[in-house]
Order: sequence, then C-alpha cells, then structure tokens
Amino acid sequence: MKNALEIRDLSVFYGDFRALNSINLDIPEKTITALIGPSGCGKSTFLRALNRMNDLIDGCRTEGTVLLDGRDIYAKGTDLLQLRKMVGMVFQRPNPFPLSVFDNIVYGLKVHGSSPKKAMEEVLIRSLESVHLWSELKNKLDMNALELSGEQQQRLCIARMLAVEPEIILMDEPCSALDPVATGNIEDLMHELKKNYTIVIVTHNMQQAARISAFTGYFLLGDLIEFDRTDVIFTNPSDSRTEDYITGRFG
Repeated sequence: MKNALEIRDLSVFYGDFRALNSINLDIPEKTITALIGPSGCGKSTFLRALNRMNDLIDGCRTEGTVLLDGRDIYAKGTDLLQLRKMVGMVFQRPNPFPLSVFDNIVYGLKVHGSSPKKAMEEVLIRSLESVHLWSELKNKLDMNALELSGEQQQRLCIARMLAVEPEIILMDEPCSALDPVATGNIEDLMHELKKNYTIVIVTHNMQQAARISAFTGYFLLGDLIEFDRTDVIFTNPSDSRTEDYITGRFG
C-alpha cells in the first residue's frame, strides 16, 4: 500500500512546552486514519503539523520531517499556499465565509488564480454534487452560507476544499457540533470520499473511529503509543495503555 504521508521524528514545541515527542508514522493513501486519545494528548497538534497550520501560532516550533510526494513540507522555501491546497482541513465547527454559497465554493479558485466563469460553475456543480448538496442548493446559490444548517455548512466547507482538488483531507473532530443523524451523514460522506482522497481524522468518539477508519493511532502525552489497523487497535492492542483507553479505564 502506497503512503500518502511519511512522518519522521516529528516534534512540536509551544515555547518551552513539548507537545509532540518524535512521532514516526506512515499514513496510507486513500484510506481513513483516525487519531484518538484524551484531551491535550497532541493529536490535534499532530494533525495541524501535516499542513503547517501550527505555523500560525506564535511561539510554535516544529522539528522533524513530513514527506508528501517525497518532498519535505518543512523544507525551506515550501509554498504554504500550495501545500494547504494539496492538504486541506475541515475544522471542528463549520467555518463558512459570510458570503454566498457560490462565492464560498469558488473562493479557493480565485485565491489560486483566476478561472473563467464557466470553469468556476463546473467546479461549483462538481464540488456540491460530491457532498450531496447540489440538489438542495442549486436554486439557493446566492444565499448567505451562514443561513445553512450546521450539517449543510460542514458539507459546504468540505465542498469548498474539494474545489481546489486536494490530495489529503484533514478533519479535526468534524462531527462534534452535529447531531447523531448529521454525524451519520458526514460519516457516510467520508466513506465515499476515501475512494479518491486520503483522510486523517481526529475524533474523541471511540465508536466513530471504529466505524469509519482503516487505521488508528493512539496518542498520549505527546507520544504515539500505538498505530495499527483499527480492528487490531480495538480488539487486540499491543500496549496496555491503549487497552486502558479503549476500554474506558483511562481517559
């Protein structure tokens, strides 16, 4: 199985605090990888390190290597705009721009260079169809995206990211603000998207990790304790600390 990302000796510091301790991990392409662990264990920091979102935090420093298509994203001269186009992110709470549905979807196309209106319309349709929003919104493209439901907003944010054709999708607890029905719908969408994209998701929901992911990594106090196939992690973990967390004895 080909790897989408290869992480070597990755450490992240917030000032003097070391949030991640020399993480080594290969993330297979076109699969869903779940990152689990108690609050403050470093999993969201790790996720943000995969497209250098931590660079936006004052005092944050990163050491180590993250290889994407054989190139270190932390190499000097890396084009961060291009990196975040290739490695998109969906946040815990939907963050549509206070613009129309249309302008939300084509926003990235405009940032990365002008496109003919017809081409933008084609991307708009394709992106909304990929998240099953086209039929709902095709007559509401001028609506302010902030007026959509929570689930629609999260789908819109995913569509906005897909419009610029990423390779990898990072999701930081994308369902935590949604009700169970909406959560199920987003999980179904993730299963469809993994056919074409590599997905890495941070989740506190143990059942969600077990339902949707092929691989799972367990983080604790800045360390990657264990990484394996999800069925192994949940039925026969090799580390007692993983078992304690999975079974609810810890965390």
